[in-house]
Amino acid sequence: MPTGVALRAVRAQLFDAAERVLLRAGPSGLTSRAVTTEADCAKGVLHRHFDDFDGFLAEFVLDRIEKLEGTGLRDAVGTGTVADNLTSALTAVFESVAVAIVPLVIFRDELRARLRREWPAGIPVLTQAAEMIGGYLKAERDQGRIAEDADVETLAATLIGATHLLFADRTAPKPEAAQVRKVVETVIGT
Repeated sequence: MPTGVALRAVRAQLFDAAERVLLRAGPSGLTSRAVTTEADCAKGVLHRHFDDFDGFLAEFVLDRIEKLEGTGLRDAVGTGTVADNLTSALTAVFESVAVAIVPLVIFRDELRARLRREWPAGIPVLTQAAEMIGGYLKAERDQGRIAEDADVETLAATLIGATHLLFADRTAPKPEAAQVRKVVETVIGT
């Protein structure tokens, strides 16, 4: 990148580049050099906008967690079937970069320590997904679409864990919707 050429939305460009590298090369391939090469910018650009690489990664993870809210699950309350809504939302979560973020957080001790400031328990992306699913299940329970005595927090955690197992091997073929739906129906008892 020639000196003096302005970059627009640098943070977004770097985050998008990090996502592509993470999905392609996994956590061990996600380096500052790989990110800046993917973003087609000088390495100094990353360090001009972030204190260090772990600071960059922490903000990247938090940015991607915010994007989980975009699954449309809140808007689905009371529409369609609960199983269909959950199948779609869980597939969207785990087809995103979320499944790749889990090993990244486990892989990097300093990243995990920084994320603990925002997320004191659990693995951030999975914890956020469980909260999102739990909120949806509570709303559906309030509408009488699932059992009145359903423990929505346990159901949400179980759905996240079981679905994560389906998607965990990033080198294997992605599970089909029918496999995800079977997990959902088994867990919620439909």
